[in-house]
Amino acid sequence: MEKTFAPRTDLSKYDNSWYQPGGSFKRLLWFICGRVFINTYLPIPTQLKIMILKLFGARIGSQVTIKPKVNIKYPWFLTIEDYVWIGENVWIDNLTDVRLGKNVCISQGAMLLTGNHDFTSTTFDLITKPIVLEDGAWIGAKSVVAPGVTVHSHAVLAVNSVATKDMEAYSIYRGNPAEFIKTRVFKK
Repeated sequence: MEKTFAPRTDLSKYDNSWYQPGGSFKRLLWFICGRVFINTYLPIPTQLKIMILKLFGARIGSQVTIKPKVNIKYPWFLTIEDYVWIGENVWIDNLTDVRLGKNVCISQGAMLLTGNHDFTSTTFDLITKPIVLEDGAWIGAKSVVAPGVTVHSHAVLAVNSVATKDMEAYSIYRGNPAEFIKTRVFKK
């Protein structure tokens, strides 16, 4: 069977001018502060990081831990509830809202990606969708959560896995794309 490929991607027509995540000065100021205080290996105390994130509009609960070299695109799109742990080299690429529920753990090198491109469009249009990690969710090291995904209560995404669809509560997922492996059961 012969395939016909008429349309082609034309990035010269790419236009995301509709996407306005904040004023230019605000984004520039955040870029500088984020690199100096958040996305660094300097031993900046978590409380100072939280104060700076809040100054830029993040909503953050109590007892939150933010390890070194965390990259947060736009803090004004970030909500973090109580007792959350964010590991080294985590990248929260929040072009739109990201909400982390209570007792969420995001392990080293994990990525939360709220943006993508429409590969069916010749102009490769930007698409943004929020991410929600409900209470007790755990995102394993070097894992990726794709745009629009909700990780329901106490679900686990295993190391180096990719969540492209919602994850059911108290379930463990592994692979690329991540598939259900088994139910998460707590020892007493």
